[in-house]
Amino acid sequence: MKALLTKLASPILNALEKSEGSYEYSPSHRTILKVMGFLFMVISAVGLYFSMKIEQWAGLFPVILFAGIGILCWIVAFLGSDKAVSKLWRNRNE
Repeated sequence: MKALLTKLASPILNALEKSEGSYEYSPSHRTILKVMGFLFMVISAVGLYFSMKIEQWAGLFPVILFAGIGILCWIVAFLGSDKAVSKLWRNRNE
């Protein structure tokens, strides 16, 4: 299953993994990405709830934005290599 998801997310992951130089990686960075993804998805769900409750469909823009950021964090945290996580955090040794 992970191989299939990695293949589907390859356009995002390849962009982060194709870089040169050495990188500093810490396991806490991956954990923080997972937590950030969860928090962005919670913000998105709350925004969707209130947007639908008051029938303001213009509120869907921030919902889509926050959900996209949350999904990106989860893709890199769960499927990305150590290099992709470091690239997202901009931890480079050059």
